[in-house]
Amino acid sequence: MKKRVVITGLGIAAPNGVSIPEFEESLRSGKSGITFHQELKDLNFNCQIGGKPEISESKLNDYFTPLQLRGLKSSGIVYGVISGTDAWKDAGLKISNQDSPDWDSGIIFGTGILGVDKFREAIHLIDAGKTRRLGSTSVIQTMASGISAYLGGILGCGNQVTTNSSACTTGTEALLMGYERIKAGKARRMLVGSCSDRGPYVWGGFDAMRILPGNYNENPQSASGPLSSHASGFVPGSGAGALVLESLDSALERGVKIYAEVLGGEVNSGGQRAEGSMTAANNEAVQRCIKGALKNSNILSSEIDTINGHLTATSKDSVEIANWVKALNLTSDFPYINSLKGMTGHCLSASGSIECVASVLEVSKGFIFPNINCEEIHPEILDLISEKSIPRKTIEKPIKVLAKASFGFGDVNAVVLFKKYN
Repeated sequence: MKKRVVITGLGIAAPNGVSIPEFEESLRSGKSGITFHQELKDLNFNCQIGGKPEISESKLNDYFTPLQLRGLKSSGIVYGVISGTDAWKDAGLKISNQDSPDWDSGIIFGTGILGVDKFREAIHLIDAGKTRRLGSTSVIQTMASGISAYLGGILGCGNQVTTNSSACTTGTEALLMGYERIKAGKARRMLVGSCSDRGPYVWGGFDAMRILPGNYNENPQSASGPLSSHASGFVPGSGAGALVLESLDSALERGVKIYAEVLGGEVNSGGQRAEGSMTAANNEAVQRCIKGALKNSNILSSEIDTINGHLTATSKDSVEIANWVKALNLTSDFPYINSLKGMTGHCLSASGSIECVASVLEVSKGFIFPNINCEEIHPEILDLISEKSIPRKTIEKPIKVLAKASFGFGDVNAVVLFKKYN
């Protein structure tokens, strides 16, 4: 018999909050974490702004030993360990030092580019003939599965421990992979999430593509405006989000709080055919992904209360809305829709998990966070849905079903549905 899957723990390292209470407050108040970066200006970037979590030295010492911190340059690993450890503790799970692993618990924690600053350091040392100075952690910091390996060792997980990578879809895909494993009875609980490094060596390629806004360097918090008429490119961000998924039986047995239930979802690709490409979605594939998520979750379009879209603050926002309208076959009664990227920027491989955490908080606490920097909605979007579907202020209301979507480079898609647990 297939298991029901619920969420019992959350952790976050976002540009606008590095704890769940701080992050929730930022969501409700529409607080942006996008700032100016002198480093980007010094390197002649067109876009000199970005979103990054603020981590103090004292906070680092709460999560890493002095030995682990020695030579640690991967910001993605830092964000992932903080959010993953917090989610574990939030679920009421202990970090055991026993010799035997926790065979019932696993990890699927994704990333895109990991350890790029460590790579840069390694290249200089190797080219200078100083290989021995690389240090013993250079491999684990630069291998893609470094983040799941770090967390696996800290938490002692003995079930599947792995890393996925699907560009901006990574975090949502990781959640669905963990969901499927628990539903099939192969694990009792899975820590899922994703992380992304920060800085010029991650963001430079996007600046070269001219898809980042260069006219907000003096006013960074106004730069990212998903759904707005002034949307002119996404602001790069970084961070990590983490969720503990657990079988309903296990959660009830432990007597822990339940944030929401995962109803199901869908993952697919447009094959880079038709209008799909390395950087653009195949619209039919997006619509199929949305419809598949509804079917797999046994949910009707009319049951969706709100959508947390991918919506990156580019000219493609209106295309995404058109795909939602066609897939749901709704117009006048279209649900609420919002995007977190106005507050955090686009956190790349971390975006799906950070936005899943935000979505679960909305379901659990009964509110819809606002679309900031969207004073004037793009006219093409208003041709598709009503202005009332795009909240500009926080709405306090019970949410039964929320749909969360992520669409990534390589023409890959993921949609998951969360439900209020009663």
